[in-house]
Amino acid sequence: MKVNQAEFVISAVGPSQYPEDALPEIALAGRSNVGKSSLINCLISRKNLARTSSQPGKTQTLNYYKVNQDLYFVDLPGYGYAKVSKTKREQWGKFIESYLMHRETLRLVMQLVDLRHPPSKDDQAMYEWLRHHDVPVLVVATKADKIPKSQWPKHLKIVRETLGMDKGVQPLMFSSELTLGKDELWSILEQAIAYGEPEPEAAEAEAAPIETIKEANEHEPS
Repeated sequence: MKVNQAEFVISAVGPSQYPEDALPEIALAGRSNVGKSSLINCLISRKNLARTSSQPGKTQTLNYYKVNQDLYFVDLPGYGYAKVSKTKREQWGKFIESYLMHRETLRLVMQLVDLRHPPSKDDQAMYEWLRHHDVPVLVVATKADKIPKSQWPKHLKIVRETLGMDKGVQPLMFSSELTLGKDELWSILEQAIAYGEPEPEAAEAEAAPIETIKEANEHEPS
Protein backbone atom coordinates (compact mmCIF):
# COMPACT_ATOMS: atom_id res chain seq x y z
CA MET A 1 0.00 0.00 0.00
CA LYS A 2 1.28 3.44 -0.89
CA VAL A 3 0.65 5.81 1.99
CA ASN A 4 -0.36 9.21 0.66
CA GLN A 5 -1.95 10.55 3.81
CA ALA A 6 -1.76 9.64 7.47
CA GLU A 7 -3.21 11.56 10.38
CA PHE A 8 -3.93 11.24 14.07
CA VAL A 9 -7.69 11.32 14.56
CA ILE A 10 -8.66 10.86 18.20
CA SER A 11 -7.67 9.48 21.58
CA ALA A 12 -10.85 7.59 22.38
CA VAL A 13 -11.91 6.66 25.89
CA GLY A 14 -15.10 4.84 24.95
CA PRO A 15 -17.29 3.58 22.08
CA SER A 16 -19.05 6.92 21.70
CA GLN A 17 -15.77 8.40 20.45
CA TYR A 18 -14.84 5.67 17.99
CA PRO A 19 -14.92 6.72 14.32
CA GLU A 20 -18.18 5.93 12.54
CA ASP A 21 -16.98 5.74 8.92
CA ALA A 22 -16.73 1.90 9.04
CA LEU A 23 -13.13 1.75 7.79
CA PRO A 24 -11.34 -1.47 8.79
CA GLU A 25 -9.22 -1.26 11.92
CA ILE A 26 -5.88 -2.86 12.76
CA ALA A 27 -5.16 -2.82 16.49
CA LEU A 28 -1.71 -2.89 18.09
CA ALA A 29 -1.32 -4.60 21.44
CA GLY A 30 1.80 -5.16 23.52
CA ARG A 31 3.74 -4.29 26.61
CA SER A 32 4.74 -0.70 27.22
CA ASN A 33 7.83 0.30 25.23
CA VAL A 34 7.63 -2.71 22.89
CA GLY A 35 7.68 -0.37 19.90
CA LYS A 36 4.05 0.14 18.83
CA SER A 37 4.46 3.82 17.97
CA SER A 38 7.74 3.16 16.17
CA LEU A 39 6.09 0.42 14.11
CA ILE A 40 3.25 2.73 13.07
CA ASN A 41 5.69 5.48 12.10
CA CYS A 42 7.75 2.98 10.10
CA LEU A 43 4.74 1.63 8.21
CA ILE A 44 3.55 5.08 7.19
CA SER A 45 7.09 6.42 6.58
CA ARG A 46 6.67 9.24 9.07
CA LYS A 47 8.98 10.01 11.96
CA ASN A 48 6.71 11.41 14.63
CA LEU A 49 3.03 10.94 13.80
CA ALA A 50 2.67 8.28 16.47
CA ARG A 51 4.47 9.71 19.46
CA THR A 52 6.89 7.51 21.33
CA SER A 53 7.25 8.02 25.05
CA SER A 54 10.08 7.48 27.50
CA GLN A 55 7.45 6.94 30.19
CA PRO A 56 5.96 3.42 29.98
CA GLY A 57 2.24 3.17 30.66
CA LYS A 58 1.54 6.71 29.48
CA THR A 59 -0.93 5.71 26.77
CA GLN A 60 -4.29 5.30 28.48
CA THR A 61 -6.62 5.62 25.52
CA LEU A 62 -7.25 4.05 22.12
CA ASN A 63 -5.24 6.22 19.74
CA TYR A 64 -6.65 6.22 16.21
CA TYR A 65 -4.44 6.89 13.18
CA LYS A 66 -6.12 7.09 9.78
CA VAL A 67 -4.15 5.91 6.74
CA ASN A 68 -5.34 7.25 3.38
CA GLN A 69 -9.05 6.44 3.25
CA ASP A 70 -8.28 2.76 3.70
CA LEU A 71 -7.87 1.84 7.38
CA TYR A 72 -7.15 2.88 10.95
CA PHE A 73 -4.26 1.81 13.12
CA VAL A 74 -5.53 1.67 16.70
CA ASP A 75 -2.81 1.86 19.34
CA LEU A 76 -4.02 0.16 22.52
CA PRO A 77 -2.74 1.01 26.02
CA GLY A 78 0.43 -0.92 26.84
CA TYR A 79 -0.01 -3.72 29.33
CA GLY A 80 2.22 -5.09 32.06
CA TYR A 81 3.64 -1.85 33.44
CA ALA A 82 4.26 -2.33 37.17
CA LYS A 83 3.95 1.33 38.22
CA VAL A 84 0.37 1.50 36.99
CA SER A 85 -2.01 0.71 39.85
CA LYS A 86 -3.88 -2.58 39.93
CA THR A 87 -7.17 -0.73 39.74
CA LYS A 88 -6.04 1.18 36.66
CA ARG A 89 -4.78 -2.02 35.02
CA GLU A 90 -8.16 -3.65 35.63
CA GLN A 91 -9.96 -0.66 34.11
CA TRP A 92 -7.73 -0.80 31.05
CA GLY A 93 -8.29 -4.54 30.81
CA LYS A 94 -12.08 -4.20 30.68
CA PHE A 95 -11.82 -1.27 28.28
CA ILE A 96 -9.54 -3.15 25.86
CA GLU A 97 -11.49 -6.40 26.19
CA SER A 98 -14.73 -4.68 25.26
CA TYR A 99 -13.12 -3.13 22.18
CA LEU A 100 -11.51 -6.37 21.02
CA MET A 101 -14.68 -8.43 21.45
CA HIS A 102 -17.31 -6.04 20.14
CA ARG A 103 -15.73 -3.71 17.57
CA GLU A 104 -17.23 -4.85 14.28
CA THR A 105 -14.68 -3.08 12.09
CA LEU A 106 -11.68 -4.71 13.81
CA ARG A 107 -9.95 -6.94 11.28
CA LEU A 108 -6.70 -7.92 12.98
CA VAL A 109 -4.69 -7.49 16.17
CA MET A 110 -0.96 -7.13 15.81
CA GLN A 111 0.46 -8.37 19.10
CA LEU A 112 3.96 -6.98 19.49
CA VAL A 113 6.57 -8.81 21.53
CA ASP A 114 10.22 -7.94 22.07
CA LEU A 115 12.35 -10.40 20.09
CA ARG A 116 15.20 -10.04 22.57
CA HIS A 117 13.30 -11.63 25.45
CA PRO A 118 10.94 -14.58 25.96
CA PRO A 119 7.31 -13.42 25.93
CA SER A 120 6.16 -12.40 29.40
CA LYS A 121 3.21 -13.87 31.27
CA ASP A 122 1.21 -10.84 30.13
CA ASP A 123 2.17 -11.55 26.52
CA GLN A 124 1.14 -15.18 26.94
CA ALA A 125 -2.16 -14.24 28.56
CA MET A 126 -2.99 -11.78 25.79
CA TYR A 127 -2.19 -14.28 23.03
CA GLU A 128 -4.21 -17.05 24.72
CA TRP A 129 -7.16 -14.67 25.22
CA LEU A 130 -7.15 -13.57 21.58
CA ARG A 131 -7.00 -17.15 20.34
CA HIS A 132 -9.71 -18.28 22.78
CA HIS A 133 -12.07 -15.58 21.52
CA ASP A 134 -11.18 -16.19 17.85
CA VAL A 135 -9.80 -12.68 17.39
CA PRO A 136 -7.47 -12.68 14.35
CA VAL A 137 -3.95 -12.13 15.68
CA LEU A 138 -0.53 -11.67 14.13
CA VAL A 139 2.50 -11.85 16.41
CA VAL A 140 5.14 -9.27 15.46
CA ALA A 141 8.56 -9.68 17.06
CA THR A 142 10.08 -6.21 17.27
CA LYS A 143 13.57 -4.79 17.84
CA ALA A 144 15.35 -7.37 15.70
CA ASP A 145 18.15 -4.86 15.13
CA LYS A 146 19.07 -5.11 18.82
CA ILE A 147 20.41 -8.68 18.53
CA PRO A 148 22.85 -10.31 16.07
CA LYS A 149 21.31 -11.69 12.89
CA SER A 150 22.74 -15.12 13.71
CA GLN A 151 20.54 -15.19 16.83
CA TRP A 152 17.28 -14.43 15.03
CA PRO A 153 16.17 -18.05 14.42
CA LYS A 154 16.83 -18.98 18.05
CA HIS A 155 14.84 -16.04 19.39
CA LEU A 156 11.96 -16.58 16.95
CA LYS A 157 11.73 -20.19 18.13
CA ILE A 158 11.61 -19.06 21.76
CA VAL A 159 8.78 -16.61 20.98
CA ARG A 160 6.83 -19.23 19.04
CA GLU A 161 7.20 -21.95 21.67
CA THR A 162 6.58 -19.70 24.67
CA LEU A 163 3.33 -18.42 23.18
CA GLY A 164 2.31 -21.92 22.08
CA MET A 165 1.75 -20.89 18.47
CA ASP A 166 0.37 -23.49 16.07
CA LYS A 167 2.79 -25.53 14.00
CA GLY A 168 3.66 -23.72 10.77
CA VAL A 169 2.78 -20.30 12.19
CA GLN A 170 5.73 -18.01 12.83
CA PRO A 171 6.11 -14.57 14.40
CA LEU A 172 6.84 -11.85 11.89
CA MET A 173 10.26 -10.39 12.63
CA PHE A 174 10.37 -6.60 12.51
CA SER A 175 12.76 -3.72 13.02
CA SER A 176 11.69 -0.12 12.72
CA GLU A 177 15.33 0.95 12.54
CA LEU A 178 16.12 -1.37 9.62
CA THR A 179 12.59 -1.31 8.12
CA LEU A 180 12.93 -5.10 8.31
CA GLY A 181 9.61 -6.82 7.72
CA LYS A 182 7.84 -3.66 6.57
CA ASP A 183 6.84 -4.89 3.09
CA GLU A 184 5.82 -8.30 4.36
CA LEU A 185 3.73 -6.76 7.11
CA TRP A 186 1.95 -4.45 4.69
CA SER A 187 1.15 -7.45 2.50
CA ILE A 188 -0.47 -9.24 5.44
CA LEU A 189 -2.41 -6.13 6.48
CA GLU A 190 -3.72 -5.65 2.94
CA GLN A 191 -5.04 -9.22 3.00
CA ALA A 192 -6.62 -8.67 6.41
CA ILE A 193 -8.60 -5.63 5.23
CA ALA A 194 -9.28 -7.07 1.74
CA TYR A 195 -7.43 -4.12 0.23
CA GLY A 196 -8.15 -3.58 -3.46
CA GLU A 197 -10.96 -6.14 -3.66
CA PRO A 198 -14.39 -5.24 -5.05
CA GLU A 199 -16.92 -4.34 -2.39
CA PRO A 200 -19.02 -7.56 -2.44
CA GLU A 201 -15.92 -9.73 -2.19
CA ALA A 202 -14.56 -7.63 0.65
CA ALA A 203 -17.57 -8.54 2.78
CA GLU A 204 -17.00 -12.24 2.14
CA ALA A 205 -13.35 -11.89 3.07
CA GLU A 206 -14.04 -10.70 6.61
CA ALA A 207 -13.86 -14.21 8.03
CA ALA A 208 -10.61 -15.07 6.27
CA PRO A 209 -7.79 -13.20 8.06
CA ILE A 210 -6.67 -15.99 10.40
CA GLU A 211 -5.96 -18.49 7.63
CA THR A 212 -4.54 -15.98 5.18
CA ILE A 213 -2.24 -14.65 7.87
CA LYS A 214 -1.00 -18.13 8.64
CA GLU A 215 -0.13 -18.65 5.01
CA ALA A 216 1.40 -15.25 4.46
CA ASN A 217 3.44 -15.21 7.65
CA GLU A 218 5.37 -18.44 7.30
CA HIS A 219 9.12 -17.98 7.80
CA GLU A 220 11.63 -20.75 7.55
CA PRO A 221 14.32 -19.89 10.11
CA SER A 222 17.74 -20.95 8.88
